[in-house]
Amino acid sequence: MDRRQFIRRIATAGGVTSAVGYVSLAPENWPGSIRDKNKPGLRSMPRHTPDTIQDFSVAKPAGAVDVGIARKAGTPKVKLRRAIDGIGGIEHYIKPGDIVLVKPNVAFDRSPNLGATSDPEILQHLIEMILVDCRAQEVRVCDNPIESPQDCFAKSKIRQATEMAGGRVYLPDSNAFKMLHTPGASLIEEWWFFHRPFTNVDKVIGLSPVKDHNLCNASMAIKNWYGLLGGTRNQFHQDIHGIVSDLSILIKPTFVVLDGTKVLMQNGPTGGDPSNVKKNDCVIASVDQVASDAWAFEHLLERGREYPEYLAMAESKGGGKVDWDGRTKEILG
Repeated sequence: MDRRQFIRRIATAGGVTSAVGYVSLAPENWPGSIRDKNKPGLRSMPRHTPDTIQDFSVAKPAGAVDVGIARKAGTPKVKLRRAIDGIGGIEHYIKPGDIVLVKPNVAFDRSPNLGATSDPEILQHLIEMILVDCRAQEVRVCDNPIESPQDCFAKSKIRQATEMAGGRVYLPDSNAFKMLHTPGASLIEEWWFFHRPFTNVDKVIGLSPVKDHNLCNASMAIKNWYGLLGGTRNQFHQDIHGIVSDLSILIKPTFVVLDGTKVLMQNGPTGGDPSNVKKNDCVIASVDQVASDAWAFEHLLERGREYPEYLAMAESKGGGKVDWDGRTKEILG
């Protein structure tokens, strides 16, 4: 090593030492300082700037109701269309060129006949209506299941139905989540959210079963959004009504669809015994998920008007209105 190289290395080492000394000893408000008198060391930790998500709701047309209920005769496809017609028709809500996200409940590795997951037949019909009738650009289907995503999407037949209809499945991975800011939420004001499938999305539709839930009494349209949360979300079971009411303002959907053709009357949310499932004849579409959950709780789960606590909490947060009287339309036959 010649003299010039030696001097250069000494200068470099001195610069590094000075820099380390500066960031370690500089007052907390100085540029680059890692000192924090209240929480030592936190200044050096990475920070995540929360994102926000848009409002996907669309005003219903004149003469339409908030909750369309199709019952009695007709195939599930016919009932789905009639229910959506009750709130104004699918072509009012989905426009040519739209990118549409459909969020089914795929939480468990279960066969669709057990009522714990969304019905694949109704999902397939919904995607076809969006792509064919409305000429949407793309339909995305996503969930962050409690059990293995691959197994859940396969066993529930949600993947098969999505792909047969021309949609695309999005599965979660460690890079698919972002920190989301939800104003007005009590537990998830800033929380990890399954963000990737929402990129450039224009409209959002929830598709959920109607089922019993051992913690919050019922899992329907609002509870379905739980599958978009990441992180250690099981901690929210300690305040189940608080988290479900937060979900009512996490997503403001274009509309929601409740599948009342197979209702899991007990042993929810996982099910496991076909005897717990009651065959029914009802499909609901709604622009107010609080109202549709209240109606389904009373008429499909047959539990009267002592509604789950989270419905009143959701209304107080601006998620919708519980009282469905005068806001529904039943389409029979």
